[in-house]
Amino acid sequence: MVSPQLAPYKPVSAPDTRLGARKSIATVSLSGPLSEKLTAIAAAGFDGVEIFENDLLGTPLSPEEIRARCADLGLAIDLYQPMRDVEAVPEDVFVRNLRRAERKFDVMRRLGADLLLVCSSVDPRALDDDALAAEQLHRLAERAHEHGIRVAYEALAWGRHVDTYDHAWRIVEQAGHPALGTCLDSFHILSRGSDVSGIAAIPGEKIFFLQLADAPKLAMDVLQWSRHHRCFPGQGGFDVASVVSAAARAGYDGPLSLEVFNDVFRQADAAQTAVDALRSLLVLEESAGLSAPPVPSLPTGFAFAELATPDTEPVRAVLDALGFARTGRHTSKPVELWEQGAARLLLNSGAGSRRYGPTLAAVGLETPDPAQAARRAEALLAPVVPRRRAPGDAPLDAVAAPDGTELFFCRTDRPDHPSWTGDFEPVPVSPQEQPGHVQRIDHVALTQPWHQFDEAVLFHRGVLGLTVHESLDLADPYGLFRSRAVAGPGGGVRLALNVAPGPGADDQMLQHIALATDDVIAAARAVRARGAALLPIPANYYDDLAARHDLDPRLLDELRESGVLYDRDEHGEFLHCYTAAVGRVFFELVQRTGGHQGYGAQNAGIRLAAQYAHHHP
Repeated sequence: MVSPQLAPYKPVSAPDTRLGARKSIATVSLSGPLSEKLTAIAAAGFDGVEIFENDLLGTPLSPEEIRARCADLGLAIDLYQPMRDVEAVPEDVFVRNLRRAERKFDVMRRLGADLLLVCSSVDPRALDDDALAAEQLHRLAERAHEHGIRVAYEALAWGRHVDTYDHAWRIVEQAGHPALGTCLDSFHILSRGSDVSGIAAIPGEKIFFLQLADAPKLAMDVLQWSRHHRCFPGQGGFDVASVVSAAARAGYDGPLSLEVFNDVFRQADAAQTAVDALRSLLVLEESAGLSAPPVPSLPTGFAFAELATPDTEPVRAVLDALGFARTGRHTSKPVELWEQGAARLLLNSGAGSRRYGPTLAAVGLETPDPAQAARRAEALLAPVVPRRRAPGDAPLDAVAAPDGTELFFCRTDRPDHPSWTGDFEPVPVSPQEQPGHVQRIDHVALTQPWHQFDEAVLFHRGVLGLTVHESLDLADPYGLFRSRAVAGPGGGVRLALNVAPGPGADDQMLQHIALATDDVIAAARAVRARGAALLPIPANYYDDLAARHDLDPRLLDELRESGVLYDRDEHGEFLHCYTAAVGRVFFELVQRTGGHQGYGAQNAGIRLAAQYAHHHP
């Protein structure tokens, strides 16, 4: 995938005024009934909650019972929302709106909530009259004040007349009531491309609330964009940290709160989504310079990739063909070490599923300070993997990625740190008839469950400190699938995160390990010489390749004969070929020239079609 880079999460200098540690989330951000949402929110570690009106209306719990439930869970009710279509309307309409507001104030009293969100009007009867809007909001705030309630006025990006935060603030300022302030919402601000620098001019005490959401950058109606495609900060393409930093400079000291409308999140497990949500706020605080979790110990390369399989023979045959040699056996576990160049693969016959065959179970990451990397991972809520360790085994810290892949933090063959390779006793190595061409692991592709793709992006960005590249839509025989690359400095660690085709598509969740070679055509020939087949590529592909690129005819013939695919950009070339899948795993041989940083996105559809044809002749 040729992937233009997004800005990494790098922390910025902290402003003089710091936000408090309180963190909140709107109930609309999670799936399930309100009682389950509250339980998940509290279990994840949030301090407060926004009660979304539809969640209240749909629960059999009374407001008093919700209040008690939140108190038992240690959750403050930070906001009740939303009240819509209030201001700048004819007087008779506004009188009815005040009556409606009185009912909401009574509900809030029963809930124990003292802040009401009012969205800018989309009512077709609303008038383009800031003075009228200010006067009516003043009257609303006066009624709220009598009930001990404050009103936060928010500009919807699709508001009929008020659709920017600075316009909303001018009306609040004109209204001039102490119980009326503004609510800043990062989606409404950033989706319109508004300049966030003006936020710093708003008095901090008049910013009553701060709602946060990210989103992929899409060309679509902003209302549909908002209702279906928001995501947690760090998962999309918006600079949410700039909004947080600007609010901090203004003096805002309220909670950081997430309000995310997302079709996938609304179907996913609430408990897992809530943990991902809190992780997004922890990473966001760091990005905005408001907190300092343990700094990342950036991974510099791959120590190993581990395959779990109850039957090692099919994988052994492929590794033999690729030129790997079995060099070690674990002293206390049924694990074999296979090596070629700096590439190391582990075969674990004590794990895996006979139904699915070999699977990619773990990845070892070369890390300058493994303990520091583990501390950061735990601080960002990464689940620690329990590990059975025999006496004398090297200490290895591991956490689980969202898809279940175990990530080990390693230092290999370093005199100042125990090496995991010391847990393996050497075995006799059979000499290779032909030398292999593999140098190291180039990248690893991990297929994510369809509902955890955004979570995986945030995890690898925040926990590992990897740079996230743009999301790509790639064609397969049945439509499109999403892919997004994350990489460490200098490309020492590259991961391609792909989304599974959909719910229930377990048999299609293939992972693959890409092996760097110095000569992929020679490597492909060597694989065939050892009796293994590579994935056959249709002749039509090479006819099109000749049309797209002015290649030397001899090179084109060699590519065709070897089953090697070709891609290039302004930096260089990318040549690659594939083995057939064994279980859920296949291997790729890749050759990069001239600083090419992509992953062969141009050829993804060809590979997927060839794989399908191979498995469904």
